[in-house]
Amino acid sequence: MRQVAVLSDVHGVLPVLESVLAEPDVAGADLIVVTGDHASGPQPVEVLDRLTALGERVLLVRGNADRELVSLARGEATAAADGYPEVSPWAAAQLTDRHVALLSGLAHPVTLTIEGFGPVVFCHGTPRDDEEVVLVDTRLERWAEVFADLPAEVATMVCGHTHMPFVRLVDRRLVVNPGSIGMPYGRPGGHWALLRDGAVTLRRTIIDVDRAVADVVAGSHYPERQAWADEYVRAVNSDAEALTVFGPRDGRPAAPG
Repeated sequence: MRQVAVLSDVHGVLPVLESVLAEPDVAGADLIVVTGDHASGPQPVEVLDRLTALGERVLLVRGNADRELVSLARGEATAAADGYPEVSPWAAAQLTDRHVALLSGLAHPVTLTIEGFGPVVFCHGTPRDDEEVVLVDTRLERWAEVFADLPAEVATMVCGHTHMPFVRLVDRRLVVNPGSIGMPYGRPGGHWALLRDGAVTLRRTIIDVDRAVADVVAGSHYPERQAWADEYVRAVNSDAEALTVFGPRDGRPAAPG
């Protein structure tokens, strides 16, 4: 494969997903990889059906929210989510047996060989844990722990989970987070990445935010869809606020008190 488009964290937001899928470099990619958290949001069935309709052109990686939806759909207890804790139980209740089977069968992590990169590991949080947090400023000691079990020939890791795009080198390994499709932090739009000819570019698909919010509201019967879309599709939460929340979860020493 020469050109791979990477999306992440769609979170059940169909109109933004559609806008990104329409991008020429996504439509023309050899493969579209989506690194987890596909359906936990206001349009879960619509998003899963749209992604699976792509057939072999798409590879879905498991995220922590995907595991949670499967557990909820099967009547198992899960920890309450932040933000809108009721959206996951609602989304799980919309899923058919086919959707639950799809999500339960997703792999994490997944390694693919891409021209110009060699073996690339795709994950949600980190290769060892789909909930683990790593950030653009995570310290090298933590990265060494994250990479401890990776084969030496894997020189690129692509992750999601934190909804904030970045590319950085970590002791000769390239780390890529494409950002979020459905719940971006910092600025609205569909955030994704393109891997081509050994180079990575971070992309942002500009959307009509008001139209996208209206489409979510019209296309969902989640009771709090208006408030949810107004917060997450409009990217009310800044990247600085998100880093403040996520920072203590990447193992960094606590700030002196």
